[in-house]
Order: sequence, then structure tokens, then C-alpha cells
Amino acid sequence: MNKYPVWKYLLIIAVLALGTVYALPNLYAPDPAIQISTESSGESLPNDVIARIGDILDEAGIDHFGGQVDANTALVRLTDQDMQLRAQATVKRALGDGFVVAVNLAPTTPDWLRSLGAGPMKLGLDLSGGVHFLLEVDTQAAVAKRLDVLSDDIKTNMREQRLRGIVTVEPSNDPEETPYGSIRLRFNSEELREQGLSLVRSNYSDMIRRTEEVDGDYYIWLSFSELKIAEIENYAVDQNRTTLNNRVNELGVAEPLVQRQGRNRIVVELPGIQDTAEAKRILGKTANLEFRLVAKFNESSTGKETFEFRDPAQGASIDLERRIIVTGDRVSNAAASFDENGRPQVNISLDGQGGKLMHRATRDNIKRRMAILFIERKIRTRYEQDAEGNEVVIKEKYDVKEVLSAPTIQSALGSQFRITGLDSPAESSELALLLRAGALAAPIEFVEERTVGPSLGAENIQLGLMSAQIGMALVVVFMLVYYRLFGLFANIALAFNIVLVVACMSMLSATLTLPGIAGIVLTVGMAVDANVLIFARIREELAAGSSPQMAISAGYDRAMVTILDANITTLLTAVILYAIGTGPVRGFAVTLSLGIITSMFTAIIFTRSLVNMTYGGRRIKKLSI
Repeated sequence: MNKYPVWKYLLIIAVLALGTVYALPNLYAPDPAIQISTESSGESLPNDVIARIGDILDEAGIDHFGGQVDANTALVRLTDQDMQLRAQATVKRALGDGFVVAVNLAPTTPDWLRSLGAGPMKLGLDLSGGVHFLLEVDTQAAVAKRLDVLSDDIKTNMREQRLRGIVTVEPSNDPEETPYGSIRLRFNSEELREQGLSLVRSNYSDMIRRTEEVDGDYYIWLSFSELKIAEIENYAVDQNRTTLNNRVNELGVAEPLVQRQGRNRIVVELPGIQDTAEAKRILGKTANLEFRLVAKFNESSTGKETFEFRDPAQGASIDLERRIIVTGDRVSNAAASFDENGRPQVNISLDGQGGKLMHRATRDNIKRRMAILFIERKIRTRYEQDAEGNEVVIKEKYDVKEVLSAPTIQSALGSQFRITGLDSPAESSELALLLRAGALAAPIEFVEERTVGPSLGAENIQLGLMSAQIGMALVVVFMLVYYRLFGLFANIALAFNIVLVVACMSMLSATLTLPGIAGIVLTVGMAVDANVLIFARIREELAAGSSPQMAISAGYDRAMVTILDANITTLLTAVILYAIGTGPVRGFAVTLSLGIITSMFTAIIFTRSLVNMTYGGRRIKKLSI
């Protein structure tokens, strides 16, 4: 009686060994580091980048070690976390534009553990801190973009009504009146201007307008009201926040914070500092696509623009119509793949409106060429000195516009097609991610980057961990004193229960927060509670005159129903908390759920195996309980 078959003991040993292996990486603290990569995922780092960075840090008096290059990323470890920001600024200035330099934490997990896929669990911002980005949205560019769109719309309406006039977007001469510029309509007669006013009143009634006559020309000036400008700015910031949140989710960062701050700024906090160089590049990437028809030979200079090909093999430059068919804003899905020749491509799906516009444009222009224009916002940094000799950092924004390809339209296109002309699979994956996450409504700029400490304070965290340790110590002492040898079995099971919870969180890439620690503490109490029920039942059976072997068997078998009932109801509660909760509540629910599942194994199956190995198959007269 009270014997397990050999296979069950082996299974228990295998589970405990696996849990121990995957919990071990959490004992190795990471090293502070800086991470360097190129702005474009398709470019490779120079071969001597580690040596250059080492010389830069040595000259600045910053201690470092362990430089390594992995794919297109270089990592240099530092001896002091307080030197991270200084090292970042020093290396960024020395390398110049074209590189992304970010702070990071380099793992110290041994290679043999990493070869097994084991890694430390992620810690929330309240425990480990993380990286903090403050981004500023260029709302003026958003308003200017809306002016350009309206200008093209007005031109289309004027052509449809056969109304002759010239439409241009003019910069503001009076910044106090409207700092964003205006749309100017110029006509040759007052009669045409009246027709233009009728068009404006019927289609653009929300725009402020004024008229004037200069040297025989008749003008209509259109500009946004303050209310409309505020609406455009709010939309741009909110859309960028949504897009950034989607991009962070695509990166797999656990429990990030993406929220608006003030009129035109967005705060992004990434707990645990994962691949911050990649995150910084993806977050700051202002990439979009425009689909335009190649201009005809007799197209007027005002109706076309000239752009260069990204791949010189396709030609030096090409003239495109100013009219845009669709932009990347209409992309509903994008996936990287390869064409029939093994070259990288991106498969595009447009939304309903985008599909209609694409079909209409290509249906009427079969055998003409359509170009795919790639637009990327970049920043050029210069360092100058002011009149007092202080160094001033000047950042200039500029757009890079390149034609990826200009294929001939063979038939009317719909909502699905593909983009070719990309340099590498990495570039196609990055472009697909950006389009899938959504295009930025306006360019953004990093105005602040810093590492942040635990948000609840080191002292509070230390006190929280201390309370957990004291609580566990009291439970261990109580179980030993009150249940003696059986209490020792329960304590051993309790230790392995915590190991299994940590291992499960590491394997699932779950994030541990301070509320999560509270969930672990509650799990400790529930695990011991199951053993208390079992041991109390064994004592009752002994008091009723049952033999020790019968008492052990009855104690585990008859207490099972009560234990299952209590744990299942608690597990359902934890699932509901996870489903409807956010942030800290979900962190608590995760650890509680995992703790309940593992405690069922350790408190029942594992302790039973220890009891069976000690008392099973023997003639005994007394139990140490």
C-alpha cells in the first residue's frame, strides 16, 4: 500500500528537473550595455565597429568589456549602469547619423542554458525599471499634409466642373494669423472667382476664406480655423499613439506603456529593456508608401515630380504624376515573402476604400506604368557653438523619397498586390511590420531617452520582498513544528512549487510585477493549505483507529475533493481577473493562476511521493505527524 510505480517517480523527477533548469537563468543578473545598429535593417555594420566603439569609450574614460556583434547589431557591456547614458551620447556623436545607439541590459545566462532555450523571466517596470522614450509629434507637418490633400481635392473638383484656375499651397506671411499656411485659388476674372466661391461654400464650408484682387487677378484664400487645426493635431497625436502601440506589440515587448503627454508628445516605456535598438528604430521610423502613375511625356511641369530609383539598375530617375492614387494609410495587412526568383517582396492588402481607388486608377490606365514611392523621414544632426562658446545640437529633418519599382499595369488591380524592389529580407520584414502596424499620421522625433528605476522605489520593493520572505519563513517554521516530518515534506514541496512558478513564467515570457509577487505569496498560502487539509484528515483517521498506512491513503484520497473544489473556484476567479483587468491586476492573476496549477502538483502528487518513499510498503506503528 502507498506505493507509486517507477514511471511515476521518474515523471516527477523529470518535471522537477525541467523546472529547475528553466528557473536557473533568473539567478544571473544582466550587465548594463549599449546597443548599436544601423538605421536601416537592410544595412550591415562595419567590420571594425567594435574596435571603433572601444576606442571611443576609452578616450571618454568609460570602462567597458565584452564587445560582440550579432547579425546587424553590436553590443558593448559596461561596468557601471550609471555610465549608460553618457556612453550612449558619446558613441552616438562619434558615429554620427545613420546609426541607432540605445541603452540595454545584456544577459549573462550561461550558454548551456541558452542552448536549451532557457532565459530569465521579464520583470515589470515597477521591479526592474526599463527604458523611457519621450517622442514629439510634428503636428505642423500633419496640418501641412492635410492642406496638400485638400489642395489636390480642390483641383479635382475644379476639373470636374470645368472651372479654370490655379490652386497652390502658400506658406503663411502672418504666423500670428495661421502658422500653417493657406490654400490659394487664383482666377482670371471675377466671374470665375464667384464660381470658385460657390464651390468652396458647398464643399469646404469649415475653412476660413477671404478674397482679394491684385493686378487684375482674383484670389480666394482658404485656411483652417483654430478649431480645425486642434482637431487635426489631436487626430495626428492619437493616431501616432495607436500606431506606436501596434508597433510595440509587434515587437513583443511585455506590458509596455504608450500614452499621450500634453499637446503633441507621447511617452513610451518598455519594461525590462529588451532589444531597445530595434525598438527605437521601429518606433521612430516614419515610413510610408505612395502609389502614383508615371507621368506622360506631354505632362506639364506643374503636374509632375521627379524622383530617383532606389536601385540604379532600374534607371537614374523617373517623372511621376503629382496626383496620389493611394498611400500606406490604406494598407490593412502586409506580409513579407519571396517572389518566384527568390527576391524579397511584401504582399499588400488594402482596405475597402483603398481597393476601390486602386481598381479605378488601374482600370483606366492599363499598359501604363505605376510607381511605388517609398518615403522616409530622417534627421541630420549638427554640432555648433553659440556666441558664448556653448555647444548647440541642431537637428534638421529631411525626407528621403525613392522609387522602389515602376511596373507596367497589365490588368486592373484590386485590394491585393505585391511590392518588389527591396534590398533584403530584413528590409521587407521591417516594411511589412510598419505597414501592418499602421502609418504614422505625422513624423515623430525622440526628444528624451533615459533608463528609469523601479517606479515604486527600491525601498518599497525591498520591503515587499522582505515581507514575502518573512511570511514564507513563518509558514516553514509552523509546518515543521506542528506536522514534524510531514511538515518537512510540505516545505520541500513548497520550495519546488515556487521554482515551478518561476520556470513557467520564464517559459511563457510572462512579466513579473510587484502585484505578481503578491500572487506568489498567496500561492504559498494556498499550497500549504492543501497540505494542511490532507494532514488534518490523516490525523482524524489515526484518531479513529485506522492503521498508519490506511490513514495515509484515506487522507490523500478523501481530501482531494475539497482541494479540487477550492482550487478550481480560485482558478476561475484568477481567469476572470486576467480577462477584465489591466496592468497590475493581470500580473497578479498570472502568477496566481500558475501557482494554483503547480501547487496541485507539488502539494498532492509530489508530497505523496515523498510520503510513499518514506512509509510505503512498510509495517509501521506511528507516523511523525
